[in-house]
Amino acid sequence: MAELASPLPGLVATIHVKPGDAVKAGDPVVTLQSMKMEIPVAAEADGTVDEVLVEEGAEIDTGAPLARFS
Repeated sequence: MAELASPLPGLVATIHVKPGDAVKAGDPVVTLQSMKMEIPVAAEADGTVDEVLVEEGAEIDTGAPLARFS
């Protein structure tokens, strides 16, 4: 099982996937807001979303797990 982690601290602005969704490498999973910028965080490989580990509006730190994939 692979896990996608936050590359920077910020606010979870938008979640683009839900459990069961198929994703391709490069597909947006979450959009973070940091320093008034929106940063999309993309899937690193093809797979299926097993679990989304954050909620919209949550404050997260660098390295916080965002989602798990199989």
